[in-house]
Amino acid sequence: MRRIAVLDIGKTNAKVLVVNLATGAEEVLARTPNAVQRDGIYPHHDIEALWQFAMSGLRLAAARGVDAVSITTHGAASVLVDAKGGLALPMLDYEHDGPDAMAAEYEAVRPLFAETGSPRLPVGLNVGAQLFWLARTHPAEFAEARHVLMLAQYWSFRLSGVAASEATSLGCHTDLWNPWEGRFSSLVSRMGWEGVFPPVRKAADVLGPVLPEVAAATGLPMGTPVLCGIHDSNASLVPHLAEAPCGVLSTGTWMIVMALGGRPVELDAARDVLVNVNALGQPVPTARFMGGREMDEIMGGRIVDPSSDDLRAVLERRIMAMPSLHPETGPFPGKRFGWVGGEPEGGARMAAASFYAALMGAECLSLVGAEGPVIVEGAFGGNRAFLRMLATATGRVVRGTGQGAGTGLGAALLAGPLQAKGPGAVEVQPESDAVWTGYVAAWRAAVRSWNQAM
Repeated sequence: MRRIAVLDIGKTNAKVLVVNLATGAEEVLARTPNAVQRDGIYPHHDIEALWQFAMSGLRLAAARGVDAVSITTHGAASVLVDAKGGLALPMLDYEHDGPDAMAAEYEAVRPLFAETGSPRLPVGLNVGAQLFWLARTHPAEFAEARHVLMLAQYWSFRLSGVAASEATSLGCHTDLWNPWEGRFSSLVSRMGWEGVFPPVRKAADVLGPVLPEVAAATGLPMGTPVLCGIHDSNASLVPHLAEAPCGVLSTGTWMIVMALGGRPVELDAARDVLVNVNALGQPVPTARFMGGREMDEIMGGRIVDPSSDDLRAVLERRIMAMPSLHPETGPFPGKRFGWVGGEPEGGARMAAASFYAALMGAECLSLVGAEGPVIVEGAFGGNRAFLRMLATATGRVVRGTGQGAGTGLGAALLAGPLQAKGPGAVEVQPESDAVWTGYVAAWRAAVRSWNQAM
């Protein structure tokens, strides 16, 4: 295998890219927003629009020549498929608050954190809560579901016609998976859902060749293999599985912080800590917060490059952002966003926002017991201010891999090994200047005393 087409469906954007395993190079061929549709019976993703986008992107990939198709998608997402392969119900947007209306009833049936490593999360962030709500609010349609497919496996099903379940997606705070024993949780049997989940396959398994109609629509050769697919944060983890101990930050809408081979710690479910499952089927202590979403909201969508003067001004004046804009998630639940030292503008605001995201990331690394170097994949991987503050706050070397999400390469590596290393990561050492270390200490002290009502 040399050239792999990757269908990457994120919460915010979808893209099709080609990864050259001979060089490690990634080429994004097509990109589109993954907009939530507000019409219909509840907010949902436009599956058919995404399918048409996938077909057009794979046509571009086929024209360049590819040897296989791999899939990676965001978590907290499932699709109910009927006996004809269509949708039994629209794909629920996990940010819809419908499942919260049945929180008490769901709490009575969901397994404990000790069984699943899955904390109780709001809205539809637990797929089990989504399914519970759908089964009760739309019982007739739910009963028509032949398969419940996690999102990555929905797309591999559409491409190959073969239905599968897969552990990285099932192990993504769904309440549906026991990561310690590598099997479905007690929730699945308790709810009588065993029959709707297809057999579990490995992320790297070939489910089959592309369907004839897919080959005809895209120009992919008949026989092009389709891989089972992987949860996106775990795709970012694939290139680093042999590097333990290390911490990996997969950054996009969410900042997902994972510890490979770290020290044993007692995981605190109340602080948005959970257990993911990597491509080898192993449990991975994980913490998260909405880093990319919060950065975008702090900056009003106007991302700028802070100058050295901006950095120095924020550090010396100790202008600090306090958690958090989404207090229902992240390591400081209930605390609400605000500024200490005044509200900055322009480049100084970008510097303060970057420092805030880095300090939150450092807190997450501590919560999961991460040790060794810290690797930053995705949107924050090219943010130098973020990398410098993260290194300083952790006291460890940080490697930023640039703006690439890492998900494309990780998904492609399911098809075969990388034959040559791509561009090296930017390596950042901790700052020893007291203005940096003092800022870290001041931020941590301020967070401890921060009044959530401020």
